[in-house]
Amino acid sequence: MVDKSRILVADVAAIAEATAVLLGGGIVAVPTETVYGLAARAGDAAAVARIYQAKGRPSFNPLIVHVSGVAQAAELVEIDAVSARLMAAFWPGALTLVLPLKAGAAVAGLVTAGLSTLAVRCPAHFVMQALIAGAGPLAAPSANASGRISSTTAAHVAESLGKWGGLILDGGACAAGVESTILAVGVGGVRLLRAGAMAVEDIMAVLGEMGTPTPLALGGESPSPQGGGRLLAPGMMASHYAPLQPLRMNVVAADVGEFHVGFGDIVGDLNLSAVGDVVEAAARLFDVLHIAEASGRAGIAVAPVPIAGLGLAINDRLRRAAAPK
Repeated sequence: MVDKSRILVADVAAIAEATAVLLGGGIVAVPTETVYGLAARAGDAAAVARIYQAKGRPSFNPLIVHVSGVAQAAELVEIDAVSARLMAAFWPGALTLVLPLKAGAAVAGLVTAGLSTLAVRCPAHFVMQALIAGAGPLAAPSANASGRISSTTAAHVAESLGKWGGLILDGGACAAGVESTILAVGVGGVRLLRAGAMAVEDIMAVLGEMGTPTPLALGGESPSPQGGGRLLAPGMMASHYAPLQPLRMNVVAADVGEFHVGFGDIVGDLNLSAVGDVVEAAARLFDVLHIAEASGRAGIAVAPVPIAGLGLAINDRLRRAAAPK
């Protein structure tokens, strides 16, 4: 793929240029604390359509809108006592909340994919916050070709979206390395739609402090659009985050021709965390998968990673990456 993108270190001048691009109806690849995002002003329908075009993203897959804080979120969604408590506990940070869309909210229809809800997040990364301050709420899915490995560096973005030819702000490697955790909050309680960089155990602790009898419904899945259902949030496609090669999970000993991704005592060709730390493994996951894909081997095998803390998010990503395409 010919790389036509332009990468700028995310300094004051580059952020100002990116803000001008956004205000002018363009899209920009930007760092966050989770993964790199491809951003447009949330109320600019033409710009949001450019995101879908650049990624090759299906229009039934909704986007997350990034806001400066609770006050800006309240202009777009209905906030109840539970969501307000979650915002107070985890914003800014890697928690996305799916809430009822407020009547008259300045959000393009493509952002919600026709749903009556909107996914909102307040990012902790200073670059994303600076862009929101200059251009307003930003719709921003991950900055990679749809369904492929997410980008945690500017180089990943250029490799995945090179033909797009837009501006990429380089803010270094993403600290968390996996996407945000997504919760749906409504009349039926709180439901986990996507495991992510905010540990479920921490969320449950906060909900438990509120005296919620069933603090969190785990494992919520949305029916596939092909089956007549609708995706309620990003990252819920059965096949997602996928390398070009077939991927196998929970592999102690790789087959000949496979790139073995290790964890803990299972060394592999490249180890997610030699000390068995799921936080370190999450931060390295997509970078290691990019390296494994580039190895040219016939397949990728990944060692078992415990399902605890951020291990839940890691296993979610690997399960979708291993799903039939």
